[in-house]
Amino acid sequence: MWIKICGMTTPEAVIAALDAGVDAIGFVFAKSVRQVTPAQAMRLAGPARGRLLCVAVTRHPSQEDIDWILEEFKPDVLQTDAADLPSLRLPAELELLPVLRNVPADTDLPARLLFEGASSGAGVPCDWTHARQVARRAELVLAGGLNPNNVASAIAEVRPFGVDVSTGVEARPGVKSPVEIAHFVTAARAVSVAHEDSV
Repeated sequence: MWIKICGMTTPEAVIAALDAGVDAIGFVFAKSVRQVTPAQAMRLAGPARGRLLCVAVTRHPSQEDIDWILEEFKPDVLQTDAADLPSLRLPAELELLPVLRNVPADTDLPARLLFEGASSGAGVPCDWTHARQVARRAELVLAGGLNPNNVASAIAEVRPFGVDVSTGVEARPGVKSPVEIAHFVTAARAVSVAHEDSV
């Protein structure tokens, strides 16, 4: 189970994600209580470089925003709404994680995508039934309203490639709880292992 912890704002959160063995951490550059500057993200990401993926999380960025993020933060992955991508000039080697919120049945899908509800970072679950249909067609990273108490149910219902959490592991808005990060990862790994054992 691929796991991303999004909305890094403190060194303690980054260390907790590393200790938990997650696959990726996200730094938010869109307007949010979790918003950081590229320079702040660069400093926070230092211990994680080469150990997991550092993701730049944007929504409807300008080309100027993207150029600033790429130059100062140097992300491994860019996460933004799929509709943003055609208008952006991006390095060919930059890995992309397109965000989709509603997927008509006849839509061509990228190989991997992040699926969430209408509003990012709001702590509101997306439509798990719809997500499961999409997960049959692409590597789906499930986001929106996940937490240590519901991630097992979400994985069992959707069968995603991965999960992404932000609000659900916070001690207070914008500040992650190392304890909740550990609980989330333990719960997600346990249910994914149980599913593999039953197949």
